[in-house]
Amino acid sequence: MKIMPNRMDRGFFEYQEEFEKKALEVLRSGWYILGKEVEAFEKEFAAYVGAQHCIGLASGLDALSLAFRALNIGPGDEVIVQANTYIASVMGITMNGATPVFVEPDEYYGPDPDAVEAAITPKTKAVLVVHLYGQSCRMDRIVSIAKKHGLKLVEDCAQSHGATFEGKMTGSFGDIGCFSFYPSKNLGAFGDAGAIVTDDEAIDARIRMLRNYGSRKRYYNEEVGVNSRLDELQAGLLRVRLSHLKEMTREKQLLADTYDSNLMPAGGSFEIPKRLEGANHVFHQYVIRCKDKETRERLIEYLSERGIGTIIHYPIPPHLSEAYAYLGFEKGSFPVTESYADTVLSIPMYNGMTQPEQAAVIGALNSFS
Repeated sequence: MKIMPNRMDRGFFEYQEEFEKKALEVLRSGWYILGKEVEAFEKEFAAYVGAQHCIGLASGLDALSLAFRALNIGPGDEVIVQANTYIASVMGITMNGATPVFVEPDEYYGPDPDAVEAAITPKTKAVLVVHLYGQSCRMDRIVSIAKKHGLKLVEDCAQSHGATFEGKMTGSFGDIGCFSFYPSKNLGAFGDAGAIVTDDEAIDARIRMLRNYGSRKRYYNEEVGVNSRLDELQAGLLRVRLSHLKEMTREKQLLADTYDSNLMPAGGSFEIPKRLEGANHVFHQYVIRCKDKETRERLIEYLSERGIGTIIHYPIPPHLSEAYAYLGFEKGSFPVTESYADTVLSIPMYNGMTQPEQAAVIGALNSFS
């Protein structure tokens, strides 16, 4: 039995008839950009998140870069972000000329609130929180800190569609919530896609203008904008998936519960994910943490020999990447982040995962020592 770390075909086949019907409907409509499907998805997704506005975009990275641009954050400004995130989070900051100020994560992989507050300087203009792996950050503390210091708050929700903290959806806490609909996400499209949600009418209007070449009216350009429009086909397919997101989320949560209840690491070789009290984890990934880097390498090889695939999210923290060498960080700058990079491992977790597949993963992990 070959078990992939993630499978997207199962999610398609589950609702194949609905996807194909919607695709043909869009193709036959003759309207493919900024039409009724995008408008309908924007309304439906805003309502789902609990926001006043949603703007469909071409990708999650576009959502991040346009978010900071809409907040007028640029050269000379600092944005605090956890160091253990995916590099796209940081790119959204630096593409606008602003400087990322890294802080260490807590045990739930979100930014440590105390570290966030300690990192604030006169140049700090915003905090970017990343709800990593499908679990909300400690938003009670983060929101309080942002308000106390008059900072903008942006949420990277690329992995947290449907996740909540104390009953409130991720994406609805800050000034702007940024979403990716990359195919592997819990709410995934069939290509690149993204969105921003906000309660601010001015931000909504500006991002709608920026996404369309800086134009509100055709051929009248107010700013040098971008071409970042969620297309009709992706919007239509996302509407189908959104209508089933609740049941798909519950399926992943049940898989996670089964892992939690049945994984018994021998000799402390790894530990299962910790769940934050008050947070509703949607498990974009099920991430275990190995005792050390050597143990992780042995475990990856052990599972691979048994036909079980794994992924490391993420082996190189942004501050140690070649892309951000100019920031001047060296190994040891953020030891908690670097420890996570050396020890985290995502095991198979996807909609449509069968009981025999999960049993095989559990059996292999429990036999490892």
